[in-house]
Amino acid sequence: MIRSDTIQITPEILALIARLNEFKGAWRAMGTLAPERLRGLRRVALIESIGSSIRIEGSKLTDREVERLLSNAQIRTFAAGDEQEVAGYAELMERIFSFWQHIPFTVNHIKQLHRDLLAYSEKDAWHRGHYKTTSNSAAAFEENGVQTGVVPQTATPFDTPRLMSELVSWVQEERTAGRLHPLLIIALSIAVFLEIHPFQHGNGRLSRVLTTLLLLQSGYTYVQYGSLENVIEQNKEAYYLALQQTLGTIRTDTPNWQPWLVFFLRSLAEQVTGLERKVEREN
Repeated sequence: MIRSDTIQITPEILALIARLNEFKGAWRAMGTLAPERLRGLRRVALIESIGSSIRIEGSKLTDREVERLLSNAQIRTFAAGDEQEVAGYAELMERIFSFWQHIPFTVNHIKQLHRDLLAYSEKDAWHRGHYKTTSNSAAAFEENGVQTGVVPQTATPFDTPRLMSELVSWVQEERTAGRLHPLLIIALSIAVFLEIHPFQHGNGRLSRVLTTLLLLQSGYTYVQYGSLENVIEQNKEAYYLALQQTLGTIRTDTPNWQPWLVFFLRSLAEQVTGLERKVEREN
C-alpha cells in the first residue's frame, strides 16, 4: 500500500502548487494564441522532449537530429536503435496530445503505452507491452553515454504485477476521494512507478509519458507546449539524487517523499517559466 501520510506540505510546496495552478488558470484565460503558433510551440516541445528523454537514458542524438528524423516521412525505415526510439516516442506523444481524454490510467493501458513506445525498437520486440521477467535497475548516464550510477533496487518480477495493480488502484481511489492535490497524486505515482520499474526497458521514457498524460488529465493542458523532459535533462544530477533519496524509502513505514516531490514541483515550475518566455516571444 502507498503511504501518503508522511508528505510534509511545506511553504515551498504550497507556493509551487499555487504557481502552477495560477498559470493553469492564466493559460485557460489566454486562449488568444493563433492555432499555427500553438502548433509551432507543440512541435518544438515535442522535439525537445524526445531528444531530452532519450539522452537522459544515454542517447547522443541532438535536438536537430531528432527534428531531422521527425521530418522523414519514411519513419518506419529507421535503422539505428536511437532512431527507432525517436519514432516510437514521437508517435506515442502525438497520440497522447490528441487522445489524452480517452486513455484511462489502467494496467492494460499502461502496457499498451509501453508497447507503442517501443513499437519500432527491434531490440525490444521480445518484451514490449509485457512486464519484466528478470530483475532490473534504473541507470544514470553522462552526456557521453557512460553509466554513472543506479537508482535503488526495484521490484522483483514476481511482485511487479501486484504492485502495479496497487498503484493503479491507488491513483484511481485518490482521484475520486480528493484528499490529495492532483499534483501530489501525480508526483507520488511516478515515483512509485519508477520504484517498481515494471518493464525490462523503457521505464524512464514511459514515466515521462505518463507524467504528461496525468497532467493533461488533471487540467494542465499547457504541458504539451513546453518540454518538462528538457527541464529534467538540464537538472539530471538533481533528478537522480531525488530518486535515490525517495525510492529506497517507499516500502518503509515512513516514506521520504520530500526530495522527489520538491524536485518534481520545481521542475514543473521551471517548465512554466520556459513556456512563459516562449509565449512572450510569440506576442
